[in-house]
Amino acid sequence: MRQHEQELEALGVRVAIVTFEAGFLAQAYVRDTELRWPLLVDRERALYHAYGMLRAGLLDVWGPKTWVAYARALLRGGRLEKGGEDVYQRGGDVLIDPAGVVRLHHVGDGPADRPSIASLLAAVRDAVA
Repeated sequence: MRQHEQELEALGVRVAIVTFEAGFLAQAYVRDTELRWPLLVDRERALYHAYGMLRAGLLDVWGPKTWVAYARALLRGGRLEKGGEDVYQRGGDVLIDPAGVVRLHHVGDGPADRPSIASLLAAVRDAVA
């Protein structure tokens, strides 16, 4: 998403990142990613639960999709990072318009399951049209 930051801003999108990890891990994430968007800490995971982002299973986290995603990241020059305190916490993406209407709700099957930036941008364009 960071590669499309200017386009998101031009469309009037405000991005917030939500994590359940606080303290050092949250600070390290902001530093390592040079995050410019707000980082919201949800230690009790209320937002995660409200949007159905519960715990993933063993194969969701360590299955073939994850290894393929890791291999792609390595081939692009990325590096693998040690997981945080709960690698089984599902993540996802939620797009909420200014009226509070949820325009996109995606719960990831595992760490490699995210909607494409094209589908996120399409949902934004649909919401502002």
